[in-house]
Amino acid sequence: MNQDRNFDDLAERFQRKVYGGLKGDIRLAVLWRDLEQYLPQIHGAEPLTVLDVGAGLGQLAIRLASLGHRVVVNDVSEEMLAVAQVAAQQAGVYEQITWHHCPFQALAERQPGRFDLVLCHAVVEWLARPELLLPQLQRFLAPQGCLSFTYYNRHSFEYRNLLRGNFNLLKRDRFVPDTGSLTPVNSLYPEQVRQWVADAGLAEKAVTGVRVFHDYVTNPRGGNAVSEAVIEMELAYSRRDPYRWLGRYIHLLLAHGRQRAC
Repeated sequence: MNQDRNFDDLAERFQRKVYGGLKGDIRLAVLWRDLEQYLPQIHGAEPLTVLDVGAGLGQLAIRLASLGHRVVVNDVSEEMLAVAQVAAQQAGVYEQITWHHCPFQALAERQPGRFDLVLCHAVVEWLARPELLLPQLQRFLAPQGCLSFTYYNRHSFEYRNLLRGNFNLLKRDRFVPDTGSLTPVNSLYPEQVRQWVADAGLAEKAVTGVRVFHDYVTNPRGGNAVSEAVIEMELAYSRRDPYRWLGRYIHLLLAHGRQRAC
């Protein structure tokens, strides 16, 4: 991939395939649980400053704006941003959000300053130079701020294809998804991301797996046929070893290296 992926042609598919079903519900449940636990000030009287980089459909940004926080949203995709803006209007918070349609590399010129909370979910694996993202995000982070960051887990990609017998795919030097696929080119190993975190002067405060078993189930039976039960168990196992390392995505809560907690 020689350029960052723009989701203009995938917006409808993304909305339908991910957030039109249980996959999206699990993702939002896990991310929100993590944020509430490690950032209790989300429900405090003082509003936070929030930046959502690559916000996509904007669900978390809209929820935070609904709680009274000052939110800035960015996305390179005009189509994704349009969907998020409609949702914000329906939630009555459109005017409470600052909207930027631009690559994240141009965001600092448009929106200078630092934020209490920076969100960047499922962006890094779609970039031509993924190793450059964390240093950019670190610049937006206030001294006592927290960065909520997710990436597509290479371990999950490999394990799922092992279970399905796609051995030839795993033997290739490089995976190239079909046109229109929601599987990114740059799935990332945790060890690789941890090095980037250290290089950016950041520290892990929490590590969570997102969808640690749901995506491996091919024949839902028992509790796997009940959405509420699946979400409950995903939340329960999302921070347990070894299960969290099988998450489709890994969620990191990061802070400046000398800070003790987000």
